Amino acid sequence: MNQEGLPKLGAIEVATTNYGGHPPEFWAEQLTNKIVGVSEDKEPHITEQARAYRDVIYKVALIYIKNAIKSYKVTIIQELLKGGEEELAKVIRRL
Repeated sequence: MNQEGLPKLGAIEVATTNYGGHPPEFWAEQLTNKIVGVSEDKEPHITEQARAYRDVIYKVALIYIKNAIKSYKVTIIQELLKGGEEELAKVIRRL
């Protein structure tokens, strides 16, 4: 918070894509970088352990992000079916 009581912004990062959003791998990497930091100036075995931990966190995050996307897709399909939009639900199912 700044002196006026407004939230302070941290570093702002921008990542753009063409013709769509970011893939799950992008979001898993972003999440992993927020959770795990690896210092390159520590003892080699500490740095190696941190990298191994980061790799495991990335893999777990990617699995959960992909599962969340699948779950949301199923939710959208079910909402379309409840609303009588069978053809649109078929289109979404094929994506």
